[in-house]
Amino acid sequence: MDLDAYVAEHGAEWRRLEHLTGRRRLDAAEVDELVALYQRSATHLSALRARAPEPVLVNRLSHLVLAARARVTGRPRLSWAAVGRFLAADLPAALYRAWPWWCGVATAFSALSAFLIWFVAGNPDTAAAFVGPEAARQLVDSGFAGYYTEFAAPTFAFHLWTHNAWLAAQCLAAGVLVVPVLWLLWQNALNIGVVGGVMISYGRADVFFGMITPHGLLELTGIFVAAGVGLRTAWAWIAPPAHLGRGRAVAEAGRLAVVVAAGLVGVFAVSALIEAFVTPAPVPVALRVAAGAAVWLAFLAYALVLGRRAVRAGRGT
Repeated sequence: MDLDAYVAEHGAEWRRLEHLTGRRRLDAAEVDELVALYQRSATHLSALRARAPEPVLVNRLSHLVLAARARVTGRPRLSWAAVGRFLAADLPAALYRAWPWWCGVATAFSALSAFLIWFVAGNPDTAAAFVGPEAARQLVDSGFAGYYTEFAAPTFAFHLWTHNAWLAAQCLAAGVLVVPVLWLLWQNALNIGVVGGVMISYGRADVFFGMITPHGLLELTGIFVAAGVGLRTAWAWIAPPAHLGRGRAVAEAGRLAVVVAAGLVGVFAVSALIEAFVTPAPVPVALRVAAGAAVWLAFLAYALVLGRRAVRAGRGT
């Protein structure tokens, strides 16, 4: 192939295609011309790759063909109807399908945390061994409560949101390996157990539960959901259903995990706002706890009641 002759022969068409691709508005005739030039240019690109793969020209024409293809097929646009379907059906259905897993994680985590709190509170020497006497006293006097007011509320909320979203992402991504999820849950249970046990042993149970409950109900539930869905993916690999192959079972569990991951971004945003603005608010403890509990119960109703309806309607399959 004479490359110079080929460029001279078709260069005008490529320039015209580039011009039409960059135009903001096209009339009907120009749209037809764009489609025809795109098809011809794609053929030219194939010929160049096969007979004279000159890198610079092939790269330039590849970008032009891709841009023209995007213009012909149209760019994806935000569909509010799709967002509505996701929030009203797809996400609650995914949460409901995985509820035995995340409820199981919640039960085991709560039992372990309660045992650790009881053990540390009843054994002051153990508490001192974990954090040291001076650190324990500082935690009780100001450290625990001061954690929620150390930074400006918007900055604190953003930090909490990204931290919890990253923790959930690790649970979902590493779920098939099982051990990383169990390790992350153990670390969180140990932290709650030690801090709660120290606070109770110093007679500050009211401060501990009064500050951790408003946001902790929703925040921890989000972690339980992530861990449960991650472990569900692992189980799809370990013991796939009889009617599904291992690969297909893992793929279906993975699709559900992607839906849940997108939904948890919003869940952790809400829990971060509660922790940054409601938990340290100068209002009665009962009011703060009631606000957190109301949001948590709304999430459970969303996942279990609306989710059940969505599954019965055939969503999330």
